[in-house]
Amino acid sequence: MSSLVLLPNSVLKTYPFFNNDFNEVLVQQVLVSYLAKRRLGTSSQKGYSEISGSGKKPWRQKGTGRARVGSVSSCIWRSGAKCFASKKQDFSKKVNKKMYRRSLSCIFSECFRQGRIVLVKDFFLKNHKTDGLVSLISAINYFRLLIISPRIDFNLYLSSRNLYNVSVVSSFNVDPYSLLSSDKILISESALYFLNKEFCLND
Repeated sequence: MSSLVLLPNSVLKTYPFFNNDFNEVLVQQVLVSYLAKRRLGTSSQKGYSEISGSGKKPWRQKGTGRARVGSVSSCIWRSGAKCFASKKQDFSKKVNKKMYRRSLSCIFSECFRQGRIVLVKDFFLKNHKTDGLVSLISAINYFRLLIISPRIDFNLYLSSRNLYNVSVVSSFNVDPYSLLSSDKILISESALYFLNKEFCLND
């Protein structure tokens, strides 16, 4: 297994994508939108009108010594309705494409200033063994590593899925949460080109 060929991070200065100020308000807004969009919103419970059963009053109001009740669908009865029943809903929040791209540029620029980006010449695995990937990235001191590749091939996918602290994402599917939750970001030179082409704003 060949070792990684590290490139100087000064190469990143030539890309405008890594030369932006950190906009905390924008990044927070985009991050909240991204996490909200990940919520399934499939929780559904039955309200009072949705419970099957008779609407007849089980017993008379007074004289039985029992607690008063008006229906078998009561929320305090077994198999009854759910108070304030949750329904399916969409939690997504709209964010413009320009805002999303700008936030990613802010995050990448801040990671570059903090020294969290590791730039390599190429990233290639000969087989799908996890040991091969571990030995390849052993030179990097990381707690949670994010590998950005121009495309996720079969070997890279299989070798990384058993490592809980290593995530792999293509350059076209980079998200703010993965960037912020990783202390080291490994980017290949080819992935860097596609990142700048996909998310750079010329304004």
